[in-house]
Amino acid sequence: MHFALTVVLCIASLTAADDEKKKSPAPPDKDGWKSLFDGKSLGDWKSTEFVNGGKVEVADGAIRLGAGEPMTGLVYKGPKLPTNDYEISWEARRVEGRDFFCLLTFPVGDEPCSFVVAGWGGSVSGLSSLNGADASENSTTSFVKIENGTWYKFRLRTTAKRIEAWVGDEKVVDVDPEEFSFSVRIENDRCRPFGFASYRSVGMIKNIRFRSLKEPPTKEKTK
Repeated sequence: MHFALTVVLCIASLTAADDEKKKSPAPPDKDGWKSLFDGKSLGDWKSTEFVNGGKVEVADGAIRLGAGEPMTGLVYKGPKLPTNDYEISWEARRVEGRDFFCLLTFPVGDEPCSFVVAGWGGSVSGLSSLNGADASENSTTSFVKIENGTWYKFRLRTTAKRIEAWVGDEKVVDVDPEEFSFSVRIENDRCRPFGFASYRSVGMIKNIRFRSLKEPPTKEKTK
């Protein structure tokens, strides 16, 4: 009787340890990149519960943002991430629709900002907002062609001196943050500090990765 109970307790303990290990985030790779999405569950990502928002779920190894009326949102609720000197990358594709499908809201120090691709009817990309001006009317305005059904790679880097963003290998944003104040449109406020959103479009997002660009503190040599 005691032996059977001991075996059951050992199995339960091992199972709990395995479950805890599965919940633990993967360690950073050799370049410092840390995965924020395991391709299996939402994990630390939560729906923003926009009014009339589409369904947020995991499908085919990616987070699927269903088409909202007008928006669907996703926000990161995991361990606190740096708000400056960092880099974030992800892959996304627009399944249906003709507007933005993976808008990223991100912090610039204490201020929020959004990197939008294929907004305003699918034609405008850039940062919203700089000195109160949207991506459609500030110095970051650019035009990136997006084809439905195609996966694209995105990357954004924020430091004290530059904010840069890429679509594939093309740099589409390069500004000095000291020259601007930053804000987001009120509808994106729920995506702070890090979050994604789609506008009347179905978006798929995967391979979300993050790394700090700050030098780790050096250990003093012991005498």
